[in-house]
Amino acid sequence: MNNFKNISTIIFDFGDVIVNLNLALCIQKFKDLGFTDIEKYLSNFGQKEIFLKFENGEINTTEFLNEIRNLTNLPLSDLEIKNAWCAFLADIPQQRIELLEKLKPRYRLLLLSNTNPLHIEINAKKEFAKYGKTMYDYFDKCYLSYEMKLTKPNADIFQALLADAQLNPEECLFLDDGPKNIEAANQIGIHTYLVTPNDDLSFLLKI
Repeated sequence: MNNFKNISTIIFDFGDVIVNLNLALCIQKFKDLGFTDIEKYLSNFGQKEIFLKFENGEINTTEFLNEIRNLTNLPLSDLEIKNAWCAFLADIPQQRIELLEKLKPRYRLLLLSNTNPLHIEINAKKEFAKYGKTMYDYFDKCYLSYEMKLTKPNADIFQALLADAQLNPEECLFLDDGPKNIEAANQIGIHTYLVTPNDDLSFLLKI
């Protein structure tokens, strides 16, 4: 375990760090709708084209839904598309919520996520509501790619967060499941921890 010292702020990724992901289910639901070549756009290596534009904030939700219909040439309803896309995010385990609750009095907690309006407005809202709160009750501020019009691993997104939050990189610990994102944060001096599947993050209570 790294020896993290003088940390004042913990920056969390969302997918597979706070919320569990189920890419396979998402892909299958799109295939069930007739989007047979969905894997050209979604994979374990990231999103491409229309999905990446959605995360980058280059298009809004209406444009995203219409583009899915254009790509498939099918009369899909908004609800059908939303249900398939939102299958990507599964659940937030209770132990992650409890961890955030224990950390919040001791650290400044920030969220930095490559995400899109539907996953935030539907999935995140529903999952945090199970615990009687909102995402914004757990994090001092949420930095979302579609709002910032920047995505990880671009160094600019980390610099923008540091500037907005008035933080020095050496006082921050960033947790992410993407090696490229970890490398980018490391290069500007942020302490990092690469989250692996089923990782126990309780060590954060001891730093």
